[in-house]
Amino acid sequence: MNISQVISQLQLQSLHDCWDDGPLSGAYTSDLMSDVMAHAKEADLLITIQSHKNTIAVATLVGARGVIVCNNRPVPEDMLAAARQENIAILVSREDQFSVSGRLYNLLRGE
Repeated sequence: MNISQVISQLQLQSLHDCWDDGPLSGAYTSDLMSDVMAHAKEADLLITIQSHKNTIAVATLVGARGVIVCNNRPVPEDMLAAARQENIAILVSREDQFSVSGRLYNLLRGE
């Protein structure tokens, strides 16, 4: 499964189109960026409510393909600019982290 398919299936809003649509390995849900650095894997999607530039720095460090910002939180321009520069998708959901995580888990597992 790739990001385009996740966007379609979960009805996410993509904030730019400068990202790698390669296959996803999974996802990691956390709002604590040190936890993400310790446990997220390359080609994951990061599910969080953290909408700031440092989220992109952490996503880049772990090799995440994208960030899903939950609860329809606004994304600042500096975060968006960093995501474009690093080819990391910024996706927005109206749902909370629990709901997005559960739906994405089922989707990635083919359920």
